Amino acid sequence: MSTSIRFKLSFMMFLEFFIWGAWFVTLGTYLTKNLQAQPLEIANVFSTQSLGAIIAPFIIGMIADRYFNAERILGVLHIIGAVLMYQMYNATAISSFYPYVLAYMVLYMPTLSLVNSVSFRQLSNPEKQFSNIRIWGTIGWIIAGLSISYLFKWDSAASSTGGALKNTFLMGAIASLVLGLFSFTLPKTPPVKIESDQKPSFASIIGLDAIKLLKDRNFLIFFVSSILICIPLAFYYQNANAFLDQIGMENPTGKMTIGQISEVLFLLALPIFFTKFGFKKTILVGMLAWAVRYILFAYGNAGDLSFMLLIGIALHGICYDFFFVSGQIYTDSKAGVKYKSAAQGLITLATYGVGQLIGFWVAGFIGEKYAYLKESSVADFWKQTWIIPAGIAFVVFIIFLVAFKDEKVENKLES
Repeated sequence: MSTSIRFKLSFMMFLEFFIWGAWFVTLGTYLTKNLQAQPLEIANVFSTQSLGAIIAPFIIGMIADRYFNAERILGVLHIIGAVLMYQMYNATAISSFYPYVLAYMVLYMPTLSLVNSVSFRQLSNPEKQFSNIRIWGTIGWIIAGLSISYLFKWDSAASSTGGALKNTFLMGAIASLVLGLFSFTLPKTPPVKIESDQKPSFASIIGLDAIKLLKDRNFLIFFVSSILICIPLAFYYQNANAFLDQIGMENPTGKMTIGQISEVLFLLALPIFFTKFGFKKTILVGMLAWAVRYILFAYGNAGDLSFMLLIGIALHGICYDFFFVSGQIYTDSKAGVKYKSAAQGLITLATYGVGQLIGFWVAGFIGEKYAYLKESSVADFWKQTWIIPAGIAFVVFIIFLVAFKDEKVENKLES
């Protein structure tokens, strides 16, 4: 791979996740403070991510993979996305904001697969080379968060109350336009020619070909646990920034990038842990980390107990890597050659689609249920809010601990 192609792929990945990190992290705070959205309205906005994840396989599998160059459709989607993001920047009410964010997420979620497709087609040894490209996406997300807090200071108490967070959408729109135009300079990635009898079916695209794997008791337990653990995950995406902002933590968006730094570090540690302790113990640690993180959020504060909040943020690496990456390895191992893609598609649909969709709605319901507590104590409101996902995560931990029978799983990360 030439230096030029490496740079293009790295810059593509940087912008892809810079765009997402530029507005999605502070979205809950913006909707609450500036559009006066209610918890269930906020839940509906965040649910657009799940709806986009559900629709994405159809755009990629039925259209992009069969008829168009991946880099071209990537460019078109991001240019349209820039226009939609600019409309989100101009929206003054939740009713006018929602249609644009829904349309945007339906178009953005497929690009996550497209940047991978463009990358993999240029790599001679994807197992070893892709991580060096993908890490630039995490760096992009971190730079976006640090810029919001420390460069522009849009998330300071005074600035966010005054509406400065709307600028995150403008920043995202500019980055989306840049990536849209830049995509047309990426290496050509035409559809792979396949025989008519090999064309993907509707069932294979959404992973239904792998549904027979659910006959395996262990895989069924893992599948259900994956959906359930995404409920507390949704609480984090929907509430974390607003929580840190409302209890008075300075530079909340910048501090939340500790989670992404942690993600990189624990991804490096995962192969060692996986090899030494096996799949079941690894994934149980990931589940337990969710419960511990939310307990820390529930009882920490922005003053003398702020270290509890920072530890909770830093646990993101264990929460995400030890559960989701381990889960991908397990799914790959169980599926076999014939159903690898279908099985991963099924798990993605179940987690980012169904699981998080339920999670966002549950988080919205809990926000509505305990909204009255805000009148007397914001701290009590958030304490009650975080105890719920902590309890859910602990219940999932117990279910998996008791029901899942330990088995040896090949560690694909060692290659």
